[in-house]
Amino acid sequence: MYFQLLLYFIFLLVAVLIVLFVFIAVLRWHYASKKRKYPTQFSIAFFHPYCNAGGGGERVLWCAINAVNTAYPKVKIVIYTGDLEVSPVEIIKRAKQRFNITLPNNLEFIYLHRRKWVEAENYPYFTLLGQSLGSIVLGIEALRLFQPDIYIDTMGYAFTLPLFCLIGGCKVSCYVHYPTISSDMINKVIQQKGKRRTISYIKLMYYQLFAKLYGLVGWFADSIMVNSSWTEDHINTLWKRPLSTYKVYPPCDTSDLQCLPLERQKTKSMKIISLAQFRPEKDHPLQLKAMYHLRQIVNEHVWENVELVFVGSTRNQEDEMRVVDMMDLCKHLSLENNVRFKVNISYDELKSELSEGFIGLHAMWNEHFGIGVVECMAAGLIMIAHRSGGPLMDIIIEDGAGQNGFLASNEVEYAHAIHKALLLSDTQKLSLQKAARGSVNRFSNQQFYDNFLRAIQPLFSFKKFK
Repeated sequence: MYFQLLLYFIFLLVAVLIVLFVFIAVLRWHYASKKRKYPTQFSIAFFHPYCNAGGGGERVLWCAINAVNTAYPKVKIVIYTGDLEVSPVEIIKRAKQRFNITLPNNLEFIYLHRRKWVEAENYPYFTLLGQSLGSIVLGIEALRLFQPDIYIDTMGYAFTLPLFCLIGGCKVSCYVHYPTISSDMINKVIQQKGKRRTISYIKLMYYQLFAKLYGLVGWFADSIMVNSSWTEDHINTLWKRPLSTYKVYPPCDTSDLQCLPLERQKTKSMKIISLAQFRPEKDHPLQLKAMYHLRQIVNEHVWENVELVFVGSTRNQEDEMRVVDMMDLCKHLSLENNVRFKVNISYDELKSELSEGFIGLHAMWNEHFGIGVVECMAAGLIMIAHRSGGPLMDIIIEDGAGQNGFLASNEVEYAHAIHKALLLSDTQKLSLQKAARGSVNRFSNQQFYDNFLRAIQPLFSFKKFK
């Protein structure tokens, strides 16, 4: 009986695999014949459904496009976007306003109408799997609308890689800001105990299965770029492709911000700048709680002169409501007189805020890299970031002669780090500022251009474009 069931299962599995193989082969033949029948200019497509969001990932996208346009001017550049409410002109204008990046005028935007398939709110359960399968639906729409020669995912939708490789016949690459699943997430579930033990066990099995699937799709990338040592370690563990993996630090605006004077103008307030998108993982509430604890350890005169300024962009109405909730939390903690919000400001306004800042604050746990951290350091701020991820492994040195900032893990540690920074003498402050500024040149735009082009060069090896 059991033997017959096993044979039936094997037969069914083989049949499904054969049908899937034939289906993929037919689709690949269809797209290959379509490309032969209607030859077009050699093209490279960037998959970035939220290209108008205005965050660090978008800075990477625009700098990558400029690098490709400079090195391969004859190549057609396409961006897959789901920002239906904005025109190409508006997207390019926002890139200039937000990042001071001038984009080429010959970009082509392919608008995707199924972006809702990758939005987390549609998957209250099994969110990672739901978004990943949803990205395949969005990828199918993208491939149907335009078939490129080279495909680069710059948002972390790794499940689109097999689609463009197997069916689209493209050379495939990706820039990984943050692995969709990581050993840290799995270990966090393992450590959960108590009444929810059964749920934790199911979640652990789900995470482990998803990690296997995620590891499988990574094998379809011809070239893999990661943004930090932390991301590199996790991707190498999951995808096991070290020889095809390149560490390409994100482009940070170091040269322009380094022109800001280190000595700030004497003002009454000591300004603390928090530079990050208003997203849940950035953990802005932790920073407010740190301010609440700071109030307990400084005298009233110091407290009256301390001001925390949140500077960041919003992607949608959900982010805007998050800012409103933050304002309510300020009132609840009696911090409204010491906190300001600067939302979706221009690049010039950002520079103005940074030029007046004294301390930089960043609180995301396991931040993949931390472009905002680097920008604050380049601008001359005393940086305090989370003791994890990119800030810990790549950016901030906390001890010894090379110290260039501070690290903290919770609101109490953040409060004491801020207090310590406030107590620095002018000589100590200047020493930290110089060390911070001197350490960020390896994260410059030019370094990104060089390393990005080196990573994707094999994708162009069979063509001449220059």
